Amino acid sequence: MGYIRAEEILPVEIIELIQQYVDGTNIYIPRKQENRQEWGTKTAYRLELRDRNRLIYRDYLSGRRIDELAEVYFLSEKSIQRILRQEKLSHGGLA
Repeated sequence: MGYIRAEEILPVEIIELIQQYVDGTNIYIPRKQENRQEWGTKTAYRLELRDRNRLIYRDYLSGRRIDELAEVYFLSEKSIQRILRQEKLSHGGLA
């Protein structure tokens, strides 16, 4: 994430007001609530994770053990267990 110099976009009065609280420090100004986007909406990564998790669940249903899945997918056994729990719930509790 890049940054924009305050002098380029804010009036001097606003900069001076902010300087009363922080002087020479980088600060993050969050988006307005109505402008926020959910995580992963700008990239396809969310879909990739969904597809990966479905593959993990399919592999588990076909007989692979949790320790094998952890090794194949480079995840901890706890992560595999969490994914399996979530996938089971999303498939109506099958398996």
